Amino acid sequence: MSNINQILQQHILVLDGAMGTMLQQYNFTEEDFRGERFKDYPTSLKGNNDLLSLTQPEAIATIHAKYFEAGADIVETNTFSGTTIAMADYNMEDLVYELNYESAKIAKKVAEEFTKQNPDKPRFVAGSIGPTNRTASLSPDVNRPEYRAITFEELRIAYKQQVEALIDGGVDLLLVETIFDTLNAKAALFAIEEVKEERNIDIPIMVSGTITDASGRTLSGQTVEAFLTSISHIPLLSVGFNCALGAEQLKPYLQRLSDNTEFFTSAHPNAGLPNAFGEYDQTPKEMQAFIEEYLQDNLINIIGGCCGTSPEHIKAIAEVAKKYKPRRIVASY
Repeated sequence: MSNINQILQQHILVLDGAMGTMLQQYNFTEEDFRGERFKDYPTSLKGNNDLLSLTQPEAIATIHAKYFEAGADIVETNTFSGTTIAMADYNMEDLVYELNYESAKIAKKVAEEFTKQNPDKPRFVAGSIGPTNRTASLSPDVNRPEYRAITFEELRIAYKQQVEALIDGGVDLLLVETIFDTLNAKAALFAIEEVKEERNIDIPIMVSGTITDASGRTLSGQTVEAFLTSISHIPLLSVGFNCALGAEQLKPYLQRLSDNTEFFTSAHPNAGLPNAFGEYDQTPKEMQAFIEEYLQDNLINIIGGCCGTSPEHIKAIAEVAKKYKPRRIVASY
């Protein structure tokens, strides 16, 4: 297996774009989500995108292939909601191991096919670990500020199960992403370290937080620098930001991140900000221009897209990323 660390010193690597945006184009019905296996399931399943790895695996494989064709070096598994905590919405907690394992296998098979076609451009699979739909730092009830809907320990157990399944399925690295609450992320990182120790393995870890608005903070109130301090005790492959903002709005926070870390940096912003209908209008060319500013300013090592991005966006990003050298890591403190 090619060493991603060494490759990152030579090239900017391209991450894939949005899975959800691509799945929307299929217009899957409730029946499509259920497939034969879950046709009599008592809960409504439409919208459970992770389940499509079991009921529509060809669609998931096709989407991964489209991103690799567009020039992506890394695709993310279809496991953003792959924890017992998130799957409780569908009464599918028992399926979590299988969902993650199968999603990893689908992505890995496609990655291996592309690597075989062009061994000079090895393709990687990142196990996508989302934030869950609970927050460990904040109360969901404004009248009970002391209340928490989830504990660190519950998160750790849930994340550990997801991590084990992703590794068993063959992922090359783990991506703890869209972090709005750093305490959740710390539970995920704790679980990963636990699995690494138990199995005596080393697997690269990417961490990607979310700056929620123009305040420049995460939802749980951390600045860029505080977020970085909270997670830097773990040996990470990269640290970065994704979602919530478009490439233009994200740039000042990436600058601060780049100035303050010795890890590789990553970004997968949205295709601009959503319009009045919640849709993303930024064209691949427009996004490419903003991404080029990152590259000119030497801010980035891994670049991709989040909400609203498609293979066309990733193709435009990959084309411009080729022209630049990766950000050099300079100790600044």
